[in-house]
Amino acid sequence: MLRFALVRMGTALTTILGVVTLVFFLVHLIPGDPVDAILGDEATAADRAALRAHLRLDRSLPVQYGLYLRDVASGTLGTSFRERGVSVSSKIAQVYPHTLVLAGAALFVAILLALPLGAIAAVRRGTALDGAATAVSLAGLAMPTVWLGPLLIVAFAIRLGWLPLPGDDDPGLPGLVLPALTLGGALLAILVRLTRTSLLDVMGELYVTAARARGLAEWLVVGKHALRNALLPVVTVGGAQLGALLGGAVITEKIFERQGLGTLFLEGFFARDIPVIQGCVLVTAATFVVLNLLTDLSYGLLDPRIRVTR
Repeated sequence: MLRFALVRMGTALTTILGVVTLVFFLVHLIPGDPVDAILGDEATAADRAALRAHLRLDRSLPVQYGLYLRDVASGTLGTSFRERGVSVSSKIAQVYPHTLVLAGAALFVAILLALPLGAIAAVRRGTALDGAATAVSLAGLAMPTVWLGPLLIVAFAIRLGWLPLPGDDDPGLPGLVLPALTLGGALLAILVRLTRTSLLDVMGELYVTAARARGLAEWLVVGKHALRNALLPVVTVGGAQLGALLGGAVITEKIFERQGLGTLFLEGFFARDIPVIQGCVLVTAATFVVLNLLTDLSYGLLDPRIRVTR
């Protein structure tokens, strides 16, 4: 198990280094001059040159890359162009927990609803319940976030008044319900279909037949014996998608006027604040890699054969 973990950690570190390099060069392809975005069109040539030197934009691209690696290694991730002396890591630290809470809530809602729906669809294959679960999953895949979010706001916040509107002061836990449903909608649809398919695959295994032959109740056969083994691909996809949810939070946070990594990224993008853009993308990518690593390790714990074959 230790060797398995070390190999996966080495792969994760290599991937993060590749992401750091890719993020740096891609961000520098964004059109627009950060100096113009900060000073405006009326600034003098001397002011522009001074600011460009202060922001280290007068250096060659390889030198800027080396400075960027130094900032990443130091943990500061650089200094914001818009806010002098403020490190990018401190700005991210203020909003990152909000995005993690939103992504975690979306994953929790998706799993909470997907497992019973997928299990019911598999056990009642070909019935109306199976059709209803399939319809829910197809609807979740078909509805984009930019449409689902406003629809939920109109239905549950404006018409019914059950949940707070976006921008309400201190919405608390109720204010997290609609964003979590919006962000986790597509994942819910994927996990329902995946749970159904995976459970159908294991329902014909010999150990399931043996459990039924011992006279165990059907819910116990499904819940204790079949579902545990069917969860392997669900765990893999769910863990990997949590990282993807962080990227998808950009639209959801904007719709529901929530502070988070997505809103910080958009602010940095429109202000041409390169260090903030790089920091947000890097943290999102690094989170995705780490979550995939943890998912891989948990997969090995659930099925010891993987530690041998990989």
